[in-house]
Amino acid sequence: MLDSGLLLVTVVAFLSIMVLMSVWNQRKLTGKLPPGPTPLPFIGNYLQLNTEQMYDSLMKISERYGPVFTIHLGPRRVVVLCGQEAVKEALVDQAEEFSGRGENATFNRLFKGYGVSFSSGERAKQLRRFCITTLRDFGVGKRGIEERIQEESGFLLEAFLKTNGDTIDPTFYLSRTVSNVISSIVFGDRFDYEDKEFLSLLRMMLGIFQFTATYKGQLYEMFSSVMKHLPGPQQQAFQELQRLEDFITKKVEQNQLTLDPNSPRNFIDSFLIRMLEPRSMRRLTE
Repeated sequence: MLDSGLLLVTVVAFLSIMVLMSVWNQRKLTGKLPPGPTPLPFIGNYLQLNTEQMYDSLMKISERYGPVFTIHLGPRRVVVLCGQEAVKEALVDQAEEFSGRGENATFNRLFKGYGVSFSSGERAKQLRRFCITTLRDFGVGKRGIEERIQEESGFLLEAFLKTNGDTIDPTFYLSRTVSNVISSIVFGDRFDYEDKEFLSLLRMMLGIFQFTATYKGQLYEMFSSVMKHLPGPQQQAFQELQRLEDFITKKVEQNQLTLDPNSPRNFIDSFLIRMLEPRSMRRLTE
């Protein structure tokens, strides 16, 4: 009985310390962040949010705290901007200060802080600068991209004609069209609309985005450190992310085998060439 009592006291003491530390950390940062609803230890403002209707929940909070407020998604602090004026001031008027990216637990499993959309700091600035320059070289913002879009619109029209006037959901048709325009720049070629690999890729991306939009996806964003070890739909999303990584890895390896540093064919080639250049610079300085 003594051992059980001692264990109970130890557990209670440990939990008490953890709660006090959580409250202390929250209060320490209160003065540095916009106002918002008071969070509870560990779960934050979870009880005040409807994860199935997150937008409505945030709009309701903004009615009390204004267009800029802070909420706690579990242990994560998030500053929310509501309305055109607040977003414009942050992303346009103070673009440099707000150029960073918050962590997305689902996608960070694949990107690990890299990539155009999920990196921050100096790494992000250099990558975005490189991407903008490279995309312009391949016609983005110029007549070249218009020709790619016109070509793909012809394939879209053919796909519509093949339906013989049947009722369809155009969303999937349009997603294939947009994906092919992007693919022609990144991979250097388009896919046939019925290509099994292409359709599998689209289903993978759709499945990942659908997961992040569900209430379980929102819960994972809040408590990813625990939920990543548990069974559930997040594990299916992880599998989709892994298959997406395998697909891109295969494309990069194919480009590496046929790469001509003097004649980049697509975005992957340009990226590989850029990686070769830093290596050459190091050799020259050694």
